[in-house]
Amino acid sequence: MKKFKKFAAVLCTALIALTLTACGGGKSKDVTVDTAKLADELLTTVTSDELSKMSVDPSTVYLYQSDDVTSAIAYASSGATACEVAVIESKDAANAESMEKLLQDRVDSQKALYASYDAASAGKLDDAIIKSAGKYTVLCVCDDTDKANEILKNYGF
Repeated sequence: MKKFKKFAAVLCTALIALTLTACGGGKSKDVTVDTAKLADELLTTVTSDELSKMSVDPSTVYLYQSDDVTSAIAYASSGATACEVAVIESKDAANAESMEKLLQDRVDSQKALYASYDAASAGKLDDAIIKSAGKYTVLCVCDDTDKANEILKNYGF
């Protein structure tokens, strides 16, 4: 009986470890995203503001090294609100993780700017979505964060 209990305990421990390992994925997901399509879907679905495609290279706004990025598309408000959508494909997942910090720096900078004259937009920045999956990173400052998260989930974020 003792041997059976010991075997059962070892078996349960192994099954728990296997289950936890299977659920661990997170940031290293193997996803493929059409950056323009995702950006467009977020743009048309979750923002009420009129956003325009950034006229400058997004690397100058988000301060990343262009060599680290395969493609990037970004839309921003004219300044009337803090709404913003950016989808960035890094060369690899490690760069995508670094990109999250750069996007958070952008959000923090925008919060400081908007806090002085537009509290509502500063509040939107508190709810900014920054997510990575595989080599892709998304920034979404929008009106409907629940819908944005639903869209991102459908894309593998």
